[in-house]
Amino acid sequence: METAEASINILRELPVGARLHVRSKTDWRSAVVCRFTDERATLSVCSPTGRTYRLHRAAESEIVFDGAIPILRVESAEDWRENFTRYDLRW
Repeated sequence: METAEASINILRELPVGARLHVRSKTDWRSAVVCRFTDERATLSVCSPTGRTYRLHRAAESEIVFDGAIPILRVESAEDWRENFTRYDLRW
């Protein structure tokens, strides 16, 4: 039997509302898939201050899994756990 993680290879295959990790300029952050158009996906990214912002990525961007956690693939060999952002604990 094939797991769901094994069948998802690109961003377009994630459902709207799916959570994943993305690389920002300085650290790794949590994001949610908000919308798809023909060529791109819109992600809502959580910033450490409690605000959110939107990113647009190609719908064909590669997704990799670390266990059950989907991660938007980047060329860096950095482990996302080492530089994951610290969120404001009040939220």
